[in-house]
Amino acid sequence: MKLYKKTLAVVAAGLMTFTGISAVQAQQPSKPECIAPAQPGGGFDLTCRVALNGFASTDILKEPMRTVYMPGGIGAVAYNHIVAQRPGDPNAIVAFSGGSLLNLAQGKFGRYNVDDVRWLAAIGSDYGVAIVRDDSPYKDLKSLMEAFKADPTKIVLGAGGSVGSQDWMKAALTAKAADVDYKKMRFVAFEGGGEALTALRGGHIQAYMGDAAEARTMLDGGAPIRVLAVFNDQRLPGSMSEIPTATEQGFDIVWPIIRGFYVGPKVSDEQYQWWVQAFDKLMQTPEFAKLQEQQGLFPFNKTGDELDAYVKERVKFYAELADSFGLIKK
Repeated sequence: MKLYKKTLAVVAAGLMTFTGISAVQAQQPSKPECIAPAQPGGGFDLTCRVALNGFASTDILKEPMRTVYMPGGIGAVAYNHIVAQRPGDPNAIVAFSGGSLLNLAQGKFGRYNVDDVRWLAAIGSDYGVAIVRDDSPYKDLKSLMEAFKADPTKIVLGAGGSVGSQDWMKAALTAKAADVDYKKMRFVAFEGGGEALTALRGGHIQAYMGDAAEARTMLDGGAPIRVLAVFNDQRLPGSMSEIPTATEQGFDIVWPIIRGFYVGPKVSDEQYQWWVQAFDKLMQTPEFAKLQEQQGLFPFNKTGDELDAYVKERVKFYAELADSFGLIKK
């Protein structure tokens, strides 16, 4: 009887291999959805759009995916919703960003932490940049830093988000690199890049701590700006390849802004691996590379265990960084 059962198992396995059907494929989501933890428009919507359009351009996902908007707390509402109410739902993937990880590190997601979901896939990255007006006296990062150090009150930095946000962190790191007490820096928070650019044009701020993809769009549109540095350890490809990094100008400022997805903590291993393999396949297609380019994302493709390790390392780094700036409540 044991031999008979073993023979049946071998035959079944052979048939599955022959027909191309696997246990993982059998778990394909029936009602796939991407949760964007914000209102339509913006980074989370962009992240979901890459997944929707990417899968729609291939036959990896049989059923059409839809986007569900769930704003609140730069991802906090969606995080709590998935962990508490839909922990085992294999249909839902949730968009996250580096800002989500920064908030997790500061305990802004309530009682849940980085270990309470399954990190699925990173589909690209953006990077911080330092932007000034094209007629600014600051021609490179060094000249801006020297002026900043000489008199912090005369250099007003602007960006989106309040104290502790990603953009505030970029400004604080800039101050730190210039040997300026971050508590003395003048920082103005805006709702988005459009408002910051208007303030920059009007001379209300001297530098804008923005994102590379955003800056590239501005430059392509003829905006009167100059990008002094990219906050990465190597230059970016394409049209921004001539812009030097902060590192090569002598300042240790690196700020990647990853975009990706996670699923609920009780999604089964089979269902989780189906999504991992789906994104692995998608990332190998020319359609995906084209979508990254269209959405202003730079290649940063990680899935499964590799992404999980990266996310947890970044949250640890963000926690230490936030603590050094006095943002962690004791």
